[in-house]
Amino acid sequence: MAFWHGRILPATYFFRGRGIVVITSENFDGEWIARIIKRFGYGTARGSTTRGARKAMHQLVRDMRAGLPAGFTLDGPRGPARVAQPGAVWLAAATGNPLLPFHLEASSFWTVRSWDRTQIPKPFSTVALVVGEPLEVARQSRDATLESARVELEHRLALLEDRARQMLA
Repeated sequence: MAFWHGRILPATYFFRGRGIVVITSENFDGEWIARIIKRFGYGTARGSTTRGARKAMHQLVRDMRAGLPAGFTLDGPRGPARVAQPGAVWLAAATGNPLLPFHLEASSFWTVRSWDRTQIPKPFSTVALVVGEPLEVARQSRDATLESARVELEHRLALLEDRARQMLA
């Protein structure tokens, strides 16, 4: 499952209790976040792009082979916003599982002044969820194929974002 970091709050709430495994960093903030998301029914693989990435990705491979779904904020943890990092595409190639892009958009929200412009839905707002077609990545793909899939994933997410906004108009 793949989405933009700026929609992490509504995604966390909507997909709660489904046993989805997500990466959280190994630092103090990551420990705090891990404890919170476990209460929402998520599993964690500890690591980040800057520290422990390999360990976290191998944990995700094991979890997915055991039948657990994985969730990725493609542009996290530090951006740039709406630029997909290669981790989710690599994981799809390593496991043979497709990527499932989705986007959530609220009808009324607050925006956090952060790199990802995190959206916090206001009470009683409507949230549109748009799920795209699964994106298959050939097993053991190499650099050019992985980059092509990464770009395609960004494109699909842009279309899903437009579609979600249209649903709320």
